[in-house]
Amino acid sequence: MMMLHYPDPAKLKTKRIVYEDAYGARDSATLENLKDLSSKRMVIEETINGSSSITEAIAREISGGLTSRYQQELQKLEQYLPLLENLCFHIDSNSTNHHIVQWTSKLKIRWTSALSSSSFFQIAGPKFYQIDNLQFERSMSLFLYGALLRDRAVEILPSDLVHSASLFREASGVFHYLSREVLPSLLPALNGERPPEIIPSVANAMHLICLAEAQAVSIRKAEEKGTTVGLLAKLHYGVAQFLAEAFSTLYAAPGECKDISARFVEFISSCRSIHTLKSQKYSAESLKADGQIGVAIGVLHDSLINIEKQIVGEESWKSVFRKEIHDVNEMLKKYEHENAFIWREKISSGDELPKPQGSQIVNIVPYYPKRWERELSFKL
Repeated sequence: MMMLHYPDPAKLKTKRIVYEDAYGARDSATLENLKDLSSKRMVIEETINGSSSITEAIAREISGGLTSRYQQELQKLEQYLPLLENLCFHIDSNSTNHHIVQWTSKLKIRWTSALSSSSFFQIAGPKFYQIDNLQFERSMSLFLYGALLRDRAVEILPSDLVHSASLFREASGVFHYLSREVLPSLLPALNGERPPEIIPSVANAMHLICLAEAQAVSIRKAEEKGTTVGLLAKLHYGVAQFLAEAFSTLYAAPGECKDISARFVEFISSCRSIHTLKSQKYSAESLKADGQIGVAIGVLHDSLINIEKQIVGEESWKSVFRKEIHDVNEMLKKYEHENAFIWREKISSGDELPKPQGSQIVNIVPYYPKRWERELSFKL
């Protein structure tokens, strides 16, 4: 089974931040910690902005032998985030101090959006959102981390289904943490424009998409093991249910997602349609095995009527649709021929057709932020 791929969430860019130039350190230890933070962020900036001059061989050596670009980027974030968590801890404890407010604004924290519709129509280059709040930096860094975990899961999918599913679940855990623990407290402090990445409902949708992808990978493993078609039908519909929830959560809060990318929404809808079709195909196979070929033919007829209305998105996605539709058409012809010459059963339709049932078997791997507990002292 082919999966649709949507790599856009990780396509973020940012501007340089120099922490030691903004925050007034009281002692040399604090100054060194701020410099370390700036240094670790700089390598992330250069990587995602495509401005790094480091060769692949040197990048591999620096990372300790990691050959995957995604692994290298994840490692950089894993070294940066604990330091950032520590700074956020100290800044938040003095958040109302006017020096802290001024210093944070001097950082000029700026990120692009990968999920904003307006981000793709900028003639002068990508649009940067500036929000003078350190939690904005933390939120975007966590979003990038979750998106890269997801890309790494796709990268290893052909060779390691178990590890791939686990990484999708880890990514889901990051987005779940972001939507529940980080963004709700950031949102009330914001005025003006903000990227979709820091809206709780968008992070929650990403959490559900990653769970759907984890289950889709698990289905591949189940198919390899020869799992019954009845269970495969439920598992595919379980994926469709995750995606239906992701779609509805985007619009749960009226007005929150006015600037969301149409391509992002099409991706969710297309994945849902594909897995619904796969579910109906397996359901028909199960019904035929149970001697209900008339019902099976009705299910296949119904699935093809519905799917034709839902073919959207880019060409690579449409090719997956076409293959799945071809397979269902071939199965339908076979069943109709067999029914016409052997069984002569009435073809079911409408309310006579069984309601699809879903089964969801995957959960998030919870994300627990790490903080390097270093004492920081500022000239307040």
